[in-house]
Amino acid sequence: MHPIVELAALIHPIPEPGTPDPDDILADVREEVDRLRKEYADNLEATAFGTDTDPLIVALQKAHTDKEAADRRIRTLLAYAREFHPARRYSLNELGEASGYTISGVRTAYGDPEVALVQDQIGRTPRRAAQEQESL
Repeated sequence: MHPIVELAALIHPIPEPGTPDPDDILADVREEVDRLRKEYADNLEATAFGTDTDPLIVALQKAHTDKEAADRRIRTLLAYAREFHPARRYSLNELGEASGYTISGVRTAYGDPEVALVQDQIGRTPRRAAQEQESL
């Protein structure tokens, strides 16, 4: 098997029967994984060729970029949960377990930049700022 095809198989594994979907749709899932593998391999090959970089290095760089993006999403979601979510207050323990952070990590995971990003994206004032305005 070609190394780029092997990398695509590592990034897009075929799910085991019964996970995550029922066996009756496994053929459809496998077809979708095959499509994702081909697309990934084509993109990886083009990027590696275009930048004259080893495909494994390109794949690692992409995984690192994806990891940083996931970390940003987690910080943004934590800011939303703690500063904006209208339905209820989440415990630090609950948020920590869901995000992989410690309780103290949840408190410090986000800051003003993430709060401002959430505010811009949802068009609402953070709960803390709204409460301060009400007390004036």
